[in-house]
Amino acid sequence: MNNLSRMVSGASNRRNFRRTRVITACAVCLFGLAAVYFTAQWWRDRAEQQLESKAAETLAVQAEALSGILDKYRLLPPLLSREESIIALFDDPDRDMSEAARRKAIEIAGRSGAKEVAFLHTDGRVLATAGGLFTGNREEHVRLLEAVRQGRLGRQAISLDSEQRAYAFAFGVRQDNVLIGAIAVYVDFDPVEATWSLSTNPIFITDPTGTVFLTNQPLWRLQHLDTLMSEARTPGHYLVGGKVLHSDLTRHLPLLDWQLHVLSDERPLVTAAWTGGIIAALVSLLVGALAFVVVMRREGQLLRMRRDRAASLRLERLVRERTKALSDTNVSLSREIDERRQTEEQLRKTQAELVQAAKLAALGQMSAAISHEFNQPLAAIRTYSDNAHRFLDKGNTGTVSDNLTRISGLVDRMAQLSQSLLSFSRKPGTTVKAIPIAPVLDEALMLVLPRARKAGVKVETKIEGGPHRVLGGQIRLSQVFVNLINNGIDAIAGAGTENGQVTLTVCEDGDAVVVRVEDNGPGIPPERRDSIFEPFFTTKDVGAGIGIGLSIASSIVADFGGSIAVGESDSGGACFAVRLRAADASDIAAE
Repeated sequence: MNNLSRMVSGASNRRNFRRTRVITACAVCLFGLAAVYFTAQWWRDRAEQQLESKAAETLAVQAEALSGILDKYRLLPPLLSREESIIALFDDPDRDMSEAARRKAIEIAGRSGAKEVAFLHTDGRVLATAGGLFTGNREEHVRLLEAVRQGRLGRQAISLDSEQRAYAFAFGVRQDNVLIGAIAVYVDFDPVEATWSLSTNPIFITDPTGTVFLTNQPLWRLQHLDTLMSEARTPGHYLVGGKVLHSDLTRHLPLLDWQLHVLSDERPLVTAAWTGGIIAALVSLLVGALAFVVVMRREGQLLRMRRDRAASLRLERLVRERTKALSDTNVSLSREIDERRQTEEQLRKTQAELVQAAKLAALGQMSAAISHEFNQPLAAIRTYSDNAHRFLDKGNTGTVSDNLTRISGLVDRMAQLSQSLLSFSRKPGTTVKAIPIAPVLDEALMLVLPRARKAGVKVETKIEGGPHRVLGGQIRLSQVFVNLINNGIDAIAGAGTENGQVTLTVCEDGDAVVVRVEDNGPGIPPERRDSIFEPFFTTKDVGAGIGIGLSIASSIVADFGGSIAVGESDSGGACFAVRLRAADASDIAAE
C-alpha cells in the first residue's frame, strides 16, 4: 500500500514537474525572443546614430572644403580683370593678340592651378585659352557672358563627359567702364574627388536636374539620381549597384544650387543587430538555464540525493561553459569598441592637423607682406628712440616727449597698416573720404628720409597750386608713396648713381590730382613695364625684395578709383604717375 501510494505520489510529482518545466520553458522562450528582438533593435539604433553622426561630419567637412575651393577661384576673375596686361589684350580689336592671350592664359592657369583659363570676346568668340578645354560649347559662353554684360560674376557648371567637368567663373574686362571682353576661370574638381575617394561612404553632388556632377564613385558620374537609386524594403534605404545603402544625408549649397549627398553602408547596421541579438540570446539562455537549475534542484531533492547531486554537477558545468562563452564574447566586443574609439580619436587628430596646416599657410602668406612694409617704420622708431636717449641725457625733455609722441604715432600707423595688408589679402575695399594730399606726402617722407640720407639720395617735393584734396584713405595712400619712393631709392643705390634724387611733383589734371614719383636711376625697360604690378614680380637681387610692394600699391589706388602708370623720367630713370580722383565741394562738405 505504501509502495503503491509512493508510486502514485512519485507519478504525480513527475507530472507536476513536467508541467512546471513546460511552463518555465515557454516563459524563457518568450523572454528570450523579446530580449533578442528589442536588444537587436536597440543595438541597430545605436549603430545607426553613430553612422549618421559620422556621415554628418563627413557632409559638413566636404561642404566646407568645396565652398573653400570655389571661393578661392570666385575671387580670381574680378582681380585679374583689373590688370593692365589683360586689358591690353582686348584694347585694340584690329590687332591679333591671340598668341599673347594664350601665353597669359597658360601663365594664369599654372599659377592658380585652374583647370582652364579662357579669354572671350563680348560676342562669345574665344580669343585664347590655356588648354583648349570647354571652349567648343558656344551656348555655355553665351550663358556666362549674359551675366558678365549685367556686371555680375558669371558662373556655370560645365561637363563634356565624365572626365571633363568643371565649374566656370567669368567676369568682364572693362576699359573706361565699357565692356571689352571677359575672362573665364574653370575650376578643376579632380582634387575634390580625390579627397572624397579617401572616404568609405559614397559622396556625390547633384545639380538642380538631379544629375550626379561630382562623386567618388566613377560609374555614377553624369548619371541621373533616379536611374542609380531605387527604394529598398523600408524608407530611407536605397539599393545602389546591388548594395543596400542607408541614411541619405543631404546639404543644400545655395550659392551653386547643388545638393551634396552622403550615403552610408547598411552592413554595419546588420552586424550590430546580429551582435545585439546574439548577446540577448546568450543572456536568455543563461536565464533559462538558471530557471531550469531551480526546477531540477527541487525535483532532485524530492527524488533522490544522487540524482540531485548529478543534476547539480551537470547544471553547474553547463553554467560554467555558457559563462565562459559569454565572457569571451564580451572581451571580443570590448576589444572592437576600443579599436573604434582609437580610430575616431585618430580622425579627430587628423582633422585638427589639417586646420592647423591651413592656418600656417595663411600666416606664411601674410608674414612676407608685413615684413616688407614694416621695415621702414621700425627703422624710424629706432632712430627716434636713439635720439630720445641722447636728448634725455642732455636734459632736453621737450624733444624727448616729441620723439616719444612720434614713436607712438608710428606704432598706431603700423597697426593700421597691418589691418590694411590683411584687408588686401582677403578682399580689396576701404573707406573713401576727402583728404589733403600734402600731409600724406609728409608722412611718407618722414618714413623714408632717414633711409634716403643713408643711401645718399635727395628727396624733393614740388606742389603746383593747391591745396589739393583727393578721395582716399590717408594711411593707405601714405603706404603707396612709401613703396614708390623706396623703390626709387633702391634703384639709385643698386645702380650706384651719383647725386641720386627722387622728386615728387603734385599737379591737377582735369578732375584728377596726379602725383609723379621720378628718380634718376637706371629706369625700367619697356618690356618689363607690363609685369611690374604683378604679385611677386621683382627686378631686385635675391633677398632684396619679394615683389609685392607695387602690387599692393596698385590695388590700393584702384580701390580709391585711381590708377598708377609707369614710364620714363626726363633724367632717364623711372616715373610712376599716381592718378587720384580730386575731391569736389560735396565730398568736402560730407566730412
